[in-house]
Amino acid sequence: MRVTVTLACTECKQRNYTTTKNKRKQTDRIEMKKHCKFCNDHTLHRETR
Repeated sequence: MRVTVTLACTECKQRNYTTTKNKRKQTDRIEMKKHCKFCNDHTLHRETR
């Protein structure tokens, strides 16, 4: 059961990426270091609701 989630930058709060996750295996929110084009830096991105 895969669902589409949106990732938002923790610095500027912009929603930059969408990805999928398996809800059964990963019940908590995803956190990834991704490039933010607004901050122009690699920052931590978290899953939003």
